[in-house]
Amino acid sequence: MLAHALEAGELIVTTGLVLQELLQGFRGPKAAREIRKRFSALPMLVPDLEDHVEAAELRNLCRRRGAQIGTIDALIAQMCIRHTLTLLTTDRDFKAVAAHTSLKLWKH
Repeated sequence: MLAHALEAGELIVTTGLVLQELLQGFRGPKAAREIRKRFSALPMLVPDLEDHVEAAELRNLCRRRGAQIGTIDALIAQMCIRHTLTLLTTDRDFKAVAAHTSLKLWKH
């Protein structure tokens, strides 16, 4: 899906949070260099103070509704909501967020 979106010229953005999580999951300097190279081509969203405040509120809302999400996932979701972006993910936790908020998920 990502390759198709890139070929179609759609705007694809990421955040340092996603880059960090990917780098933490790969081993070896060669893999890290390749990830950094690929991510350097994408615009990066940087969270601001309001994103952190809203992410905390989003996480609390989800918890009250029975959906547990992590701090980083809440921040990523909040940034997507704020910028009206559709999130491409395989993480099922985001489905719970989308069920209780305006988060849009990329459907395949």
